[in-house]
Amino acid sequence: MSKVTVGDHLLDRLRAWGVNHVFGYPGDGINGLLAAWSRAGDDPRFIQARHEETAAFEAVGYAKFSGHVGVCVATSGPGAVHLLNGLYDAKLDHVPVVAIVGQTARSAMGGSYQQEVDLHTLFKDVASAYLETVTVPEQLPNVLDRAMRTAYARRAPTALIIPADVQELPYSPPEHAHKMVPSSLDVSGWAPVPDDDSLARAAAVLNEGERVALLIGQGAAGAAREVQETAEALGAGVAKALLGKDALSDELPYVTGSIGLLGTRPSYELMRDCDTLLTVGSNFPYSEFLPPYGQARAVQIDIDPHMVGLRYPYEVNLVGDAATTLRRLLPLLTRKADRGWRESVTGGVRKWKTVMERRAALSADPVNPEWVAAALDPLLPDDAMITSDSGSMATWYARHLTMRGTMRGSLSGTLASMGCAVPYAIGAKFAHPDRPAIALVGDGAMQMNGMAELITVAKYAGEWTDPRLVVAVWNNGDLNQVSWELRALGGTPPFEASQSLPDVPYADFARSLGMTGIRVTDPDRVEDAWREALAADGPAVLDFRTDPAVPPIPPHATWEQMEATLASLAHGGSEGGHVVVQGLKAKAQELLQRDPGRR
Repeated sequence: MSKVTVGDHLLDRLRAWGVNHVFGYPGDGINGLLAAWSRAGDDPRFIQARHEETAAFEAVGYAKFSGHVGVCVATSGPGAVHLLNGLYDAKLDHVPVVAIVGQTARSAMGGSYQQEVDLHTLFKDVASAYLETVTVPEQLPNVLDRAMRTAYARRAPTALIIPADVQELPYSPPEHAHKMVPSSLDVSGWAPVPDDDSLARAAAVLNEGERVALLIGQGAAGAAREVQETAEALGAGVAKALLGKDALSDELPYVTGSIGLLGTRPSYELMRDCDTLLTVGSNFPYSEFLPPYGQARAVQIDIDPHMVGLRYPYEVNLVGDAATTLRRLLPLLTRKADRGWRESVTGGVRKWKTVMERRAALSADPVNPEWVAAALDPLLPDDAMITSDSGSMATWYARHLTMRGTMRGSLSGTLASMGCAVPYAIGAKFAHPDRPAIALVGDGAMQMNGMAELITVAKYAGEWTDPRLVVAVWNNGDLNQVSWELRALGGTPPFEASQSLPDVPYADFARSLGMTGIRVTDPDRVEDAWREALAADGPAVLDFRTDPAVPPIPPHATWEQMEATLASLAHGGSEGGHVVVQGLKAKAQELLQRDPGRR
């Protein structure tokens, strides 16, 4: 009987941790692991991405939608380098991911050997929570266990580097001896809570407020009931950071939606006018969208003591799990009798929804991108998993999709990386194969990563209980977010050589892979296309030909600011006139009181 190798024991240890899927791409730097996978009958399952970057994104998506550690694997040299973007996405969004990376054989290290890269230097920032190289078999259980535990505890990426020759060594466990480090598998649940004095001080601040606002992020996930009860007691409105979009139902009348440049007008007004702020599980970075300094007293709840007190001069910082902390805080809160502030918030939300309906109903050339998102909203299954790419696509995701039921949604929140939506959706499908996934993608991101990962979708779709994975492409031939930044921030027209994209037949490519593929150039076909894709018995790609001139207007833009900006655009080239018209039409919907209709 052959001996158990380090590679064999690594997979056995991953199985003991409950790891069912590992996302990766092969290479000779991990041949020892691949041989072990073959002997293990592909358990845990090796999910073959098209590129190591997307393998890391798939591990992030799996972790975000499952709540478990995502694991990715790559070969030495270029494979390891390619992982970095996805791992930085995990680091900045506080997602537990473990990367397992091959390395040149120990005998060749330091000899300028093929694919020899200083991996400790390469990974020391992205995997700063825990990074180690396995040089002898006895290290393995402790190193892997610490990587898993640290990823869970610190909600961060960790990395193991295993030289190629070490992978093939016979495994021997650590001995009961000096300089040997034994290990264990178990990690117990924990929910830190603040002390009674801190809770009393926080309650005093919140009870004294007359116009209370809540801001919640992904740290409030799992605390929806407690957040709702807190908002009810305080008569508060609730704004959401983008990563917290699925933390609370948008059907609640006092939920103002997303905050920030991509956010809503009610969220902007909630922060502008409140006198008290309670932040739960969010480190939203743009302080200019929070209440002006000195206007509001503030309390923060965050599970990470290193992240409290950032962004705003909080009077009380409560270190603790969101749900547990709110449950202890609630009995100390006094229910506010005056509901005038709450009524003003809900009134603003109703007005904003009407504005967004009107904007989505505006005519465009050929299809209004807001209409594409708005048409999807009522058709979404209540258990849908939604991923959004970065760019202007994120604006339509933030403003037009109503989270309800058990819906989940995510995007690259802090890194804001392009090319994440399709890999995220693949990771989500392996986390929940019985639920539909919808990836919302701009054409730039689709050309960057999305098209290649359609091959991955086609490869594995037959294994999912619910095979539906809808990839919708907002195809406007433009890197639209940067084009609008050039106009609004730089005062210059878009640079054609950098911004213009080729028109790729995405639907045809999908059909070549055996998927449903639909190209839409008529706004009257948008709803039917969504229905057909969501009813398909397998993956589908929708190619919506959208108008790049429809502006993602910031929530704080005044009519005067818009008028001045659009006037300057009229001198920016042949597309300036159309941009002006679309911008004026969109902004005008905030002032119009007539019923919505396509104009």
